[in-house]
Amino acid sequence: MKLKKTYNATELKTAKGNLIIEGPIPSDELARLDFHEDLVAFRPPSQQHKALLEIANLPEGRILIARDNHTIVGYVTYLYPDPLERWSQGKMDNLIELGAIEVIPKFRGAAVGKNLLKVSMMDDNMEDFIVITTEYYWHWDLKGTGLNVWEYRKVMEKMMNAGGLEYYATDDPEISSHPANCLMAKIGKRVDTESIQKFDQLRFMNRFMY
Repeated sequence: MKLKKTYNATELKTAKGNLIIEGPIPSDELARLDFHEDLVAFRPPSQQHKALLEIANLPEGRILIARDNHTIVGYVTYLYPDPLERWSQGKMDNLIELGAIEVIPKFRGAAVGKNLLKVSMMDDNMEDFIVITTEYYWHWDLKGTGLNVWEYRKVMEKMMNAGGLEYYATDDPEISSHPANCLMAKIGKRVDTESIQKFDQLRFMNRFMY
């Protein structure tokens, strides 16, 4: 199903210069932009740029970027959950996952992540979705930020709150494996009761196994 996407943009003034926060961006436009060499959190920059192009081409894929002139310095991705994860087992076409968010060190601390999420949620189409993010402490850049697990968790939670995502309990084994890990979600205003119930069942699958 091709999902509706409405483009939004805002200018963010920072001490290091002004950025444009915009999206969802189509793949052909992403291909024309430079990808900053410091975007290395998940894989080498050229490979990550390619991965973003692939996500943008997915029917449900959404990429929002922070742009310094012609260069991408931050991004957030939305797509359907990985088929191997429990969140895909409900086969819900109105549940999407915030897959990755990254900002180069130069612009960290300038609320770029918060603004990427805020602009994402400016799209009224997002009110038709349950948006989730699964946070695992082993994915966090503790070394690069100098924060401990709990400080990083606090920063991450505040950033997700800016996009309307809140903490949700779950018995997912990976999330439950460490107290800093968490599931956060935003349930859109137009999401039906049946979908919310299905999401609740996905959150607590173990209790339905007996």
